[in-house]
Amino acid sequence: MAVTYPRKLVNNLAARDVMAQVVQERKLQVVFLNSYRFNEQRSCLELTTLLEVLNGQPRELCRELSHHISDEARHAVWLTDLLYEMGEEIGNPPSGNYIDELNRLFDKSGDEVQQEDGLIAVLASINATEKRGCQTFSAHIHALREHAPASEENNRIRETIEKILPEEAGHVSWGSRWLGRIASRSPEHRARVNAAKQKYSMIEHAAFEAGMDITAGAELRRVANLVEITNTLPVWQRPGYLIERLPQALLAPDLQKSRFLAVQRVMQDKPEKLLDQFIPMFLSGLQNLRPSVASQG
Repeated sequence: MAVTYPRKLVNNLAARDVMAQVVQERKLQVVFLNSYRFNEQRSCLELTTLLEVLNGQPRELCRELSHHISDEARHAVWLTDLLYEMGEEIGNPPSGNYIDELNRLFDKSGDEVQQEDGLIAVLASINATEKRGCQTFSAHIHALREHAPASEENNRIRETIEKILPEEAGHVSWGSRWLGRIASRSPEHRARVNAAKQKYSMIEHAAFEAGMDITAGAELRRVANLVEITNTLPVWQRPGYLIERLPQALLAPDLQKSRFLAVQRVMQDKPEKLLDQFIPMFLSGLQNLRPSVASQG
């Protein structure tokens, strides 16, 4: 069975590169912590909905999902308590969020969850998102150890994330076990599982990058990701899927809001960095416009 890993971001940035910068600025780190809290909280809703759709079958999977929901709720509580004790807000993120973007990119025209292909799709999507969580939390812990200013608060943040990471790894493990079990049934099953893992890895990357990439040309990179995902679908489904999602990718109101909030944060905290750091960072996105996608048109 093929193994998929989260891809790097624009400019070939790895998770550790991003987190090394995040832990240097308290306000930015708080933004990330609150997004973690929100994602853990929202995943409880998403997984509960899935559990109700499954309606008790397969029994073992429903049991795994129940434990998964319990873990996610506990993570949300830990992160809520952390932010509360830091004196920070615990409201919804001000711009677009990761799970909403995932839901927007999911292909809703496939088989029902109870059917085998639908079940493979659900397991592959959960597996991809949990791998991203492991990568992000691991990078955050590393950055707190190696790059963050020494403080009691940073120690508390690290200890909280260190409690979460092993359970996130457990979520990857049970998902991989289920996908491996299905793949072992026949060469056809293995091919279907590998295709699903590849597809949902692309979707997860597109959703994650949408929340992280605010640089120039991000709209075109969103379109490039959308085209990649579209090409994984049956030919007759591609036009409808692309047309439905293309306006959102091009106009990207959540992206414009994120850019505005980033400029606002720089101007409030360190206005001298607007010209010598923020604008060069923003323009660096023009080096990654993926012309190969444009040539496909």
